Amino acid sequence: MNIKLKWVFAYLALFTLFLSLGAWQISRANEKQDFLDLEAKRVTESVQLTTQTVDDPTALRYKQASIVGRYDTSKQFLLDNQIQVGKAGYFVFTPFKLQNVNKGILVNRGWIPLTEPRVTLPDVNFKTENDITLQGRINTFPSIGLTLDGANQPTKTNPAVVGIIDTQILATQLGYELFNFQLELDQNSPNGFKREWTAAKIMQPEQHLAYALQWFGLAFVLTIIFIKFGLKKYDSPTT
Repeated sequence: MNIKLKWVFAYLALFTLFLSLGAWQISRANEKQDFLDLEAKRVTESVQLTTQTVDDPTALRYKQASIVGRYDTSKQFLLDNQIQVGKAGYFVFTPFKLQNVNKGILVNRGWIPLTEPRVTLPDVNFKTENDITLQGRINTFPSIGLTLDGANQPTKTNPAVVGIIDTQILATQLGYELFNFQLELDQNSPNGFKREWTAAKIMQPEQHLAYALQWFGLAFVLTIIFIKFGLKKYDSPTT
């Protein structure tokens, strides 16, 4: 075929790129499927949170948990900029101390809408009880896109407003250690707000496979065009 060498190089470069992108999407599909399988397994597992529990949010995420102790309502926290159904609001975090030890966990009691004016904070207090067994789901703390300097510093109000949950900073204020993950309060537990706990939103494996098929399709179409172009050049009469 009378094809200039540069067109051969261009074809090979694009063909390799399309195949690589397709293979990468297949790899991502496998990773997502592994994640979903692990997530489905963990929601059926349970753990009792004690001082012996390994503080590993990644290993414990989505497991059902129970903990014995009592709420500490002396200092509560409102996680700002939490959007639900298009409305701004807060997640309400109340410390919960383990029984007979100086350690606790932040319990996410659910979502409440923003009050107007903004300087007026919602009333999240409730009557505390004696030691109880609390049920919930372990999860990492909610994240936000853009973070500003000082977002992890709570206001001096009670409840305190904070932009990012930093357990080290909040533990210093509370005077006792905190687990580095949250407990999302069970739907059936009292003293909660709006609780619609969901898993992390990720692209499904099927979507990655669809993208892979598109990349492989582009590689196929590119090859057909290259062959037809070469045959046309080859069949063109010489002058």
